Amino acid sequence: MATHAQQPPHLHLAEITATQFIDIWKHFDSDGNGYIEGKELENFFRELELARRGAGVDPSHATFREKMNEFMSSFDKNSDGKIEMSELAQLLPTEENFLLCFREFVGSSSQFMAAWRRYDTDRSGYIESNELEGFLSDLLKKANRNFDDKKLTEYTHTILKMFDLNGDGKLGLSEMARLLPVKENFLLKFEGIRISVKEFDALFTFYDKDGNGYIDEQELDALLKDLCDKNKMDVDSNELKGYKKSIMALSDEGKLYRTELEIVLCRDSTL
Repeated sequence: MATHAQQPPHLHLAEITATQFIDIWKHFDSDGNGYIEGKELENFFRELELARRGAGVDPSHATFREKMNEFMSSFDKNSDGKIEMSELAQLLPTEENFLLCFREFVGSSSQFMAAWRRYDTDRSGYIESNELEGFLSDLLKKANRNFDDKKLTEYTHTILKMFDLNGDGKLGLSEMARLLPVKENFLLKFEGIRISVKEFDALFTFYDKDGNGYIDEQELDALLKDLCDKNKMDVDSNELKGYKKSIMALSDEGKLYRTELEIVLCRDSTL
C-alpha cells in the first residue's frame, strides 16, 4: 500500500499556482524525461478524472480509453503520443499559465535567440540563473506582453525550479528552448539527423578554416549536406532549405557559433 508521501498531489488545476503545477508535473513525469507518456500518462489522467468528477475511472474500462483519447486530441498538439509540460499547462488558469504565456507571445526562435544572446555573451550555451529575470523580461517586452514585478519574480522562480535541476546556477539553451512553441523549437527539428560530438567537431573544424569559432551561411550549406550524407538521408532541396532556415534563426548577424550548433546538431552534447 502506498505511503502518504507517495500519494499523488491533488489535481485542483483550476486553483493551483504555477509552482504547485511544477510539483504535480514532477510527480507524474517519474523518469524525468520531459514527457508524460505510457503508464505515467494513464496515472495522470486517472487522477485528473478524480479531481474533475470526484470519482475515478477504471483504466481497464473502454470509457477510460475513450476519454483519454479525447484528452490527447485536445492537448497533444504535435501528436507524438506524449504530453509535454507546456502542452499540459493549458489546463492551468490563464493568470498562472506562465508556460503558455511564453509559447503564445514569444512566437519565433529568432526573437528567443535575440534575447538569449544579450545574456550568453561568451556563447557558452548557458546563462547564469541570476540573469534569468532579465532574460524573461526581455522576452516578454519583445512580445509586448504586460507584466508586473511580482509576476516576473514568480515566473523566474518557477522556471528556475523547472530547468536548474542540478542547482548549479546555470540554465542551458537546450532546456530553455522548451519555452518556444513546438513548431519554433529548433532543437526538435534535428532529432532525426543528429551526429556525435566527435563527428561534429571534425565537420565544424573543416568548415571553420580560420578557427574563429563560427561559420557563415555559405559554409552551413556544405556542412548540412555533409551531415545528411553521414546519416544516409535522402533529403530534397526544400527540406534542406527548411533545416537551413531553422539554423540561420540562431545566427548572430550571419555568424553561427560552434557551441550553439553543437547543442542543435549533436545527440550526445553535454552543453
